[in-house]
Amino acid sequence: MTSSEILDRLFAAIELRRGADPTSSYTAKLLSEGRARVARKFGEEAIEAVIAATEGDKAALTAESADVLYHLLVAWADAGLVPADIWAELERREGVSGIDEKNSR
Repeated sequence: MTSSEILDRLFAAIELRRGADPTSSYTAKLLSEGRARVARKFGEEAIEAVIAATEGDKAALTAESADVLYHLLVAWADAGLVPADIWAELERREGVSGIDEKNSR
């Protein structure tokens, strides 16, 4: 199974839980709390990953990276994006210098 397939499956699970009971699903609870909460939680997890990376703690970085990816997918779902949107953008950027891509914005 490819990495993108794993993320696609996780995204599908997030979408299934969108309308679930917030008392029985963390995803449903998070989505029900609104975009600001979703974004804030994503940011918190990103900071925790940065701290783990800075400290050189591979186990913590692994766990925090998984949390970041999950919360990023929740943010995509909240914004009406699907993983294919991001895969297409990454494909568009493939082979383009990071400096050139930044300058084109």
